[in-house]
Amino acid sequence: MAAPVDDPTAEVTDLLQHLIRNACVNDGTVGSGHEARSVDLLRAHLGGTGLDVETYEPQPGRESLVARIEGTDPTAPTLTLLGHLDVVPANVDRWQRDPFGGELVEGEVWGRGAIDMLNLTASMAVAVRRLAQRGWRPAGTLVFAAVADEEAAGIWGARHLAEAQLDAVRSDYVLTESGGIPMRSPGGLKLPVMVGEKGCYWCRITVRGTAGHGSQPYKADNALVKAAEVVRRIATFRPEAQIGEVWRRYLASMGLPDEVTAPLLDPDRLDDRLDELPLGMARMFHACTHTTMSPNIAHGGSKVNTIPDHVTLEVDVRTLPGQDREAVEAILREAVGDLRDDVTIEPAVFDPASESPMDTPLWDTLSRVAGRFYEGSQTVPMLIVGATDARFFRRLGATAYGFGLFSRNLRYEDFGKMFHGDDERVDIESLRLSTEMWEAVAVDLLGGA
Repeated sequence: MAAPVDDPTAEVTDLLQHLIRNACVNDGTVGSGHEARSVDLLRAHLGGTGLDVETYEPQPGRESLVARIEGTDPTAPTLTLLGHLDVVPANVDRWQRDPFGGELVEGEVWGRGAIDMLNLTASMAVAVRRLAQRGWRPAGTLVFAAVADEEAAGIWGARHLAEAQLDAVRSDYVLTESGGIPMRSPGGLKLPVMVGEKGCYWCRITVRGTAGHGSQPYKADNALVKAAEVVRRIATFRPEAQIGEVWRRYLASMGLPDEVTAPLLDPDRLDDRLDELPLGMARMFHACTHTTMSPNIAHGGSKVNTIPDHVTLEVDVRTLPGQDREAVEAILREAVGDLRDDVTIEPAVFDPASESPMDTPLWDTLSRVAGRFYEGSQTVPMLIVGATDARFFRRLGATAYGFGLFSRNLRYEDFGKMFHGDDERVDIESLRLSTEMWEAVAVDLLGGA
């Protein structure tokens, strides 16, 4: 296999295209995902480099890969670059191009996973391969993990590794998705580092009614009608804003005028200020400061001429740091109001929010390295409002951040819309930047040459 060239763009672009075409779609069922296809691809890509590569398959087809460059100093830290291989489903009819075609069009790779997060997984793999190819011998150990099932709570991927294969992935520091999108501000160019993430409370709310004949709806106890009101109440309920330390530090770093910052730090004024912001920014700011509740699925009714006696709603609740299950359920009961006696709340998934400290050697490394690519830029802390596999490693004591490095062509608002959205794509300049950034971070943090 040929030695890597200085510019990794062609290599990482080609690898990303193949990962997209593998269509490792995770619909939440055990039999979906088929990440073994992409594990085979990565094993072949990393072959011939001397890397120590292991694979793990807790369920048929749900395979993860771990590659290592062992450090020379057992007291030096270990860094894990953590990517995932699965993607969410895509509605083909709503895309301009085949979501699993991996097409390269005008300098952009199109396809499901191009942003979430096959782009970073591909760039991590290429960076680790390039380091191994050139014979890099670090003091600390570098681990690359490409895991299954991130899009469905990580049960067969990162969680399995953290619980059953801990020696393979035990780390002091972890980098995963997804920050590093250049943000222009009055205080200069900022690069967000995701130092924490909101928690996830997925629940089923059963709304009870009384069965009856559809021809006699007058004053009927129709569970579907009642469920519609429950949905409306949950969707319009506004939990009190909470101002956390990450949010404070983020705003302080942006260099915004006091008249802009002050209401964003005031729980009593924040919601009114959101109405004045661009929609994408308002959504992000709201999610960073509020418990959010989104009723997304409804099941109910059995026959068109039968009044249903129960309807089940599935609600996606995202929690803030410090909130436990009881606090979330209290918010839901408050939202439902006087209908609470007609509903039953059953939690399906509860993963509490997690955060990592901001004053760490890894933070210092990211700041130094980012400054080489974007002179004068500043890393700023942010809370990621979705869930990532970082939480499993934080609970083991690791410092885990979400990062990457993207070109100035990518606006933060556009980036957010493409997560689980239509027409997902990434420019090849961002692929190059991320690849070179991972290499530089590994060398800066772990030493060696």
